[in-house]
Order: sequence, then structure tokens, then C-alpha cells
Amino acid sequence: MKTQYEPLDLVMLVDDDDTTNFVNKRLLSKLGVANEIIIKKNGAEALEYLVQAGADGATVKYPDLIFLDIKMPVMDGFSFLDEYHKQDLGQKGGMIILMLTSSASFYDLERLKTYEHVKKHFSKALTESDVRDIMSQYYVK
Repeated sequence: MKTQYEPLDLVMLVDDDDTTNFVNKRLLSKLGVANEIIIKKNGAEALEYLVQAGADGATVKYPDLIFLDIKMPVMDGFSFLDEYHKQDLGQKGGMIILMLTSSASFYDLERLKTYEHVKKHFSKALTESDVRDIMSQYYVK
């Protein structure tokens, strides 16, 4: 399948739902979005990964793109964003966070606007059209 973008190095899916992760990972792989796609089951796992990636001598890569669920156990998307901001994990630059949700309330959508790192939100699961729009909006050179 021909694309007009170079594959990203790494995409991170942060969601506690195995089916959603499977469907999204399969779609992203099919469309050649990234060389590597990793899955974290909650915000705490994702934060731990980002802290490791940002450390001196890191052995793991910083993601180019994160798809973040809003509602998860252990640490939800909003708590992740609060910690991400507090720990200044966005300093690497270039990383984009997109929210995924199955039932975003008006309150949730308004709250998302307060996070500068969040570019947009999408309904689960991602569609081919969503992915093409994301790649053309943020990654086509």
C-alpha cells in the first residue's frame, strides 16, 4: 500500500482494552504507519516507559506518536497527562498525543482542550480514514 509519508519510528498505544489494541495495532501495521508499535495497558506503564526513554543512555526509543485512552484502571488518560506535564516529558519535542475514547462526555472533551500536548481526540477504534488524516496532518513533509 503506497503512502506519502515515511513510517514513524515508534507508536505507543495506551489502552486497557485488548480488542481495541489488537484492532488499532493491526490497522497501523497494515497502513505502514510505524516501524514499531508498542502497547501499554495504562497510564502508569506508559509514564514508566517515557521516563526510561528520556533517561541518559536510554535503551528504549521515545515514541513519535501516542494514542491514549481516557478511561483506564490504575492511571487514566487525564492522570497520565497531568504527570506527563509535571515531569516535563514533552521536552523531547515532536511527539504527538492523540486521545482515544469510546464515550467522551462534553466535560471530558472540554478538559482535553486544557492540555497543550493533546492535538485531537478520536472515537475507538481507529479507522483507516482517521489514520490517513493523522498522518497527512502531522507527518507528511
